[in-house]
Amino acid sequence: MSQYHVIPSAEAFARLDEFSSVIDVRSPGEFEEDHLPGALNWPVLDNDERRVVGTLYRQDPLEARKLGAAIVARNIANHLDANRPLMRKHWRPLVYCWRGGQRSGAMNWFLNQIGFKSLQLVGGYKAFRGEVIKTLAEQPARFDFVVLCGRTGSGKTRLLQALAAGGEQVLDLEAIARHRGSVLGGLPDQPQPSQKAFDTALWQTMVKLDPSRPVFVESESRKIGGVQLPEPLHLRLRQHGRCVWIDMADPGRVQLLLEDYAHFKADPQAFNSLIGGLVALRGRDRVGRWQAMALSGQWAEVFGELMRDHYDPGYERSLTNHFPQLANAPRVTMLDGSGGETGKAAQEVIALARG
Repeated sequence: MSQYHVIPSAEAFARLDEFSSVIDVRSPGEFEEDHLPGALNWPVLDNDERRVVGTLYRQDPLEARKLGAAIVARNIANHLDANRPLMRKHWRPLVYCWRGGQRSGAMNWFLNQIGFKSLQLVGGYKAFRGEVIKTLAEQPARFDFVVLCGRTGSGKTRLLQALAAGGEQVLDLEAIARHRGSVLGGLPDQPQPSQKAFDTALWQTMVKLDPSRPVFVESESRKIGGVQLPEPLHLRLRQHGRCVWIDMADPGRVQLLLEDYAHFKADPQAFNSLIGGLVALRGRDRVGRWQAMALSGQWAEVFGELMRDHYDPGYERSLTNHFPQLANAPRVTMLDGSGGETGKAAQEVIALARG
């Protein structure tokens, strides 16, 4: 790699906001799994081209380089044509590939030949991934986490949102994971990120937090849907988090669940398919009863029974086992999930955190 027109990874990550664009030249498949925040995908080899060139390289490296160079040159030309409006006079991009090698080097060379002050990321995505892992291992110990605990449907997520709206520091793990953390927790039309993309989004949030102020977070299991919390964060929350117990009356909890899971009304079969996974825990007869209630539109009744018979016993047992400070946690009570109740509870939680 030339010593010119490159930037060390640590410097680049501290200055990401200074670049006009961040250009990821890896294949669409690599980009989809994860990428630097805000990056644009200008692949110099698409998924099939990368596979073909890689296969040929194992057989004949020279032929693979010749084929790859021709494909890369054509693809770069296409990107330059398609993105001419973006490339204004003082446009300054950061370009990267997997390891900061030939793919990003080729794009970076062309951009500098045009006259742009383009920089190539030393170490590429691999260096960025290493920085994410390092930060997520070290950062949690710096923060004073206030952990909102409470039964399913007690308004913890709405309380976090109210705290954030009031200017408090919030780490909304379910929002980052795009999952509510239960068997029914998948969000409609919002697939979960890959584990690497979840880590990157978590990193992006955590590097902006101020260690001198409390950080409000909801109690979570190690796993949120299909992604996992980094172990240092998981342990910090459980062993050192300051717990606050959020209480809500059962009618308010049922109403909140009806609102949050309203999408199942249009697709009760999807609901039934998901709770079918509870047969081993709750028995075929009971789950069958819940499925029949869903098909007949008895949503308040089925959510009430799920709360009482499934969520509450397991959740409270898990919390007691994993949060040693929970036994002495102060309690904040809400009647329901309305804005007035949530706002009042947010003020109480802030007072407890600062007291």
